[in-house]
Amino acid sequence: MSEHPLITVARDAIEAQGPYAPPELPDFREPRGVFVTLHKHGKLRGCVGHLGPTQATLAREVAAVAPLAAYQDSRFPPVSPEEFGDLDLEISILTPPEPTTWDQLDPRRYGVIVTAGRLRGVLLPDLDGVDTVADQVAICRRKAGIADQAPVALERFEVVKVR
Repeated sequence: MSEHPLITVARDAIEAQGPYAPPELPDFREPRGVFVTLHKHGKLRGCVGHLGPTQATLAREVAAVAPLAAYQDSRFPPVSPEEFGDLDLEISILTPPEPTTWDQLDPRRYGVIVTAGRLRGVLLPDLDGVDTVADQVAICRRKAGIADQAPVALERFEVVKVR
């Protein structure tokens, strides 16, 4: 089975360890926000993304984000070349975020953005162990350093996952 073209772009961008220009992929021209998630032996190894597009095409966005997930996720040391073969990559292609309310969230279907002033936490949808809206919002609050009772604005987005 051949690898999805966007996974190939992400893998090539990580392995380039420097500037990388992806091939033109006609099916992936529309600019979108993306997150690239890395797993090694089933455990999270990095995840970084952009909520909205910063590049002209989806392929270029993936090429820009993948190295950030591999080398600049502050929760992990940079990926080493010896790890390249052990990485499983997942790309989450986002719909534009939209304002929402608590009762319109569903942690299986929607990712969430929780904002209080300049503090913002983001969580992708359909994550193991995140079963309720309360779980989802609490995790976002912790990630952003937002107090439990502070008023927040909520936004939601959907994703298409590519593996």
